Amino acid sequence: MKIIAGLGNPGAKYAGNRHNIGFMAVDAIHRKGPFGSWSRKFKAEIAEGEVDGEKVLLMKPDTFMNLSGEAVGEAMRFYKLSPADIIAIHDELDLPPGKVRIKTGGGHGGHNGLKSLDAHCGKDYKRLRLGIGHPGAKELVHNHVLGDFSKADQAWLDPLLDDIALNVGLLLEGDGSKFMNKLAGPADHKKKPEPKPAAKPKSHIHQARNAKPNIPETGPMAEMLKKMFGKG
Repeated sequence: MKIIAGLGNPGAKYAGNRHNIGFMAVDAIHRKGPFGSWSRKFKAEIAEGEVDGEKVLLMKPDTFMNLSGEAVGEAMRFYKLSPADIIAIHDELDLPPGKVRIKTGGGHGGHNGLKSLDAHCGKDYKRLRLGIGHPGAKELVHNHVLGDFSKADQAWLDPLLDDIALNVGLLLEGDGSKFMNKLAGPADHKKKPEPKPAAKPKSHIHQARNAKPNIPETGPMAEMLKKMFGKG
C-alpha cells in the first residue's frame, strides 16, 4: 500500500489558497481514479482505491498544515508502512508557478507541513513539490500562501492537476522522469501561416493588353504607330 497525502488546511475558508494545492492535487486524483467515497479516519479525510494494481490511501489531514504529520504518521503506523511508502504533495515557494519537482528525503525548507511529517514519519518519504512562486519579500509570504489562486493561475493550475491525476501511476511506480515528461505535455507548436496561393497565370488576352508594343523608330509605319500608342 502507498499513502498519497496532500498537504493543506481544512475548511472552505482555505479551499482556494495556494497553500492548499496539495489538497487540490489529491482531489483531482480522487476524481480521476477508482476510489471510494471520502470518510474520516486518522485525523484526516481518507479515500481508499487502487491504481495500476497498487492499493492507495488518499489523505487530506484535518489537523491543519502545521500538524500534518500527526495524521500521516498515524496511518503509516496502522498499516505498518515505511516512509518510502508515502508521497506528500505540497506547495513550493522556491519554484515558479506551475513548475514541478520530485524529491525524496532532504530538509523541510521552512515548510511547516514537511517539518511535521519529518517529526512523525521520518524524512525518507517522497515529496511532489508544486511551484506557487515567491512574492519577492519575506514579509509577503504569509499573505501569498494563504491567498487564493488568481483567475490567471487557472490557465496552468487546472491542466497541471489533471496531468498529475492521469499519470499518478508512474509516480507510484517510482518512474519520476517519465512522470515529469507526462506533466510537460505536448510541445507548443506555433501555428504556421497558411501558404499564399500561387498567382493565377494571366490569360493570353490579358498578357497581350499589358504587353508593350514593339514600335519601330523609323520607317513608313513609325509615325502612325507612335500616334496610336502614345509614344513620341
